Amino acid sequence: MERTLTIDGTRLVLDDDGDGPALVCLHAIGHDGADFGRLRARLRDRWRVIALDWPGQGRSPRDAGPVTAARYATLVSGLLDALGIETAVVLGNSIGGAAALTYAARRPDRVRALVLENTGGLAPVNDRAAQGFLGAMAGFFAAGRRGAWWYGPAFAVYYRLVLQRAAAADARARIVARAYDLAPVLEDAWRGFASPDADLRGLAPRTTCPVLFAWAERDRIITLARSRATIDAFPNGELVRFPAGHAAHLETPDAFEAALDRFLAALPPVVATSRRAAP
Repeated sequence: MERTLTIDGTRLVLDDDGDGPALVCLHAIGHDGADFGRLRARLRDRWRVIALDWPGQGRSPRDAGPVTAARYATLVSGLLDALGIETAVVLGNSIGGAAALTYAARRPDRVRALVLENTGGLAPVNDRAAQGFLGAMAGFFAAGRRGAWWYGPAFAVYYRLVLQRAAAADARARIVARAYDLAPVLEDAWRGFASPDADLRGLAPRTTCPVLFAWAERDRIITLARSRATIDAFPNGELVRFPAGHAAHLETPDAFEAALDRFLAALPPVVATSRRAAP
């Protein structure tokens, strides 16, 4: 069921399907909640699956807030309040994973478990090489914001590196078709990735809920090698690798869903199901 809610002054469009314990799905920057359509259809007989569109992405209009994990975590908090969800498993990809981790640090009492896919913030960003790369990516998207003729074709090539497998072809095409519309959001996001506030490594030792790291090991930007030390610092974390570029649930869905099913089945039973708020 599609719903529209106003959270902290921001209008968010989301899909809310099924009944049972809550699973909240947070997409990567430039993507949208449609990334989780297959997962919603598969799990809705057992889980209440919520997949939102971040501001300026998918069906949600742009807002004046910053494009950061901290801001997105605030939106997640307000969303769960509005939906009457007391505790949830939170699944996040890329900036969605960073938002999920930030929210779990703020409200550990409301997060049963985390599923983190190639999450930002787990690798150092303060060295010269990282800062130079992040600045170059922000400049690339700034060219798209200005309408540079070459940006669309270049973005299509870039997204073949992001979503590499044939299973993600539809999602890749959907994102590439919006290359120019998404450019301002992507520029702001990549400038934010270079901020000291985007470094979430310090949250690892105090995130004690179960965490499944579902890592696309062919990622050339958020690499496993640079994130591994932080992953190992989580006291209750498990790492599963997938031959994918950035989003295992899109690129290797069968293997991802098998790992997710096993992880969810091993969680302690939820005391009470979420209470569905009035539309």
